[in-house]
Amino acid sequence: MGLKPDHWIRKMALEHGMIEPYVGEQIRNGVISYGVSSYGYDIRVSNEFKVFTNVHSAIVDPKSFDPKSMVDVVSDEPILIPPNSFALARTVEYFRIPRRVLTICVGKSTYARCGIVVNVTPFEPEWEGYVTLEISNTTPLPARIYPNEGIAQVLFFEADEECLYSYADKRGKYQKQQSIVLPQV
Repeated sequence: MGLKPDHWIRKMALEHGMIEPYVGEQIRNGVISYGVSSYGYDIRVSNEFKVFTNVHSAIVDPKSFDPKSMVDVVSDEPILIPPNSFALARTVEYFRIPRRVLTICVGKSTYARCGIVVNVTPFEPEWEGYVTLEISNTTPLPARIYPNEGIAQVLFFEADEECLYSYADKRGKYQKQQSIVLPQV
């Protein structure tokens, strides 16, 4: 399994619809960068968020997550994540991962240097959809997030052979998600 360079990412995006919309260069001037990079793709956070609130004193339970614990925010202006809290968001980009490919996604250093951690699980072979992002504010101050700008980098790894069972074969519960999806069991 090997890490894939920018020309492979470009080919897979343009010929096979792996990333839509695809930005074939790295956009940097005045924004948190996004688009293709040397060995990955810098994804953007959309303008749709679910910001965690504890007004109902709920317990965070992945098997029984209370949707009332989230406040929906749609804004093209920067949004604030409360201190020591988090938000869920989705990517601008829609992904179609090939059967021989696995991705790892890591947060951008610009946010990490401010105490903002972005967590995304791997995109499994034949997973498809908008990515749900978890953005944690680890600081005791409100944190600003910029919609439609870079948030994390996806690294692509191609295997020497196809997996026996892909995410699509297993009928994964987050397949083809079109919006921010809360935890499901």
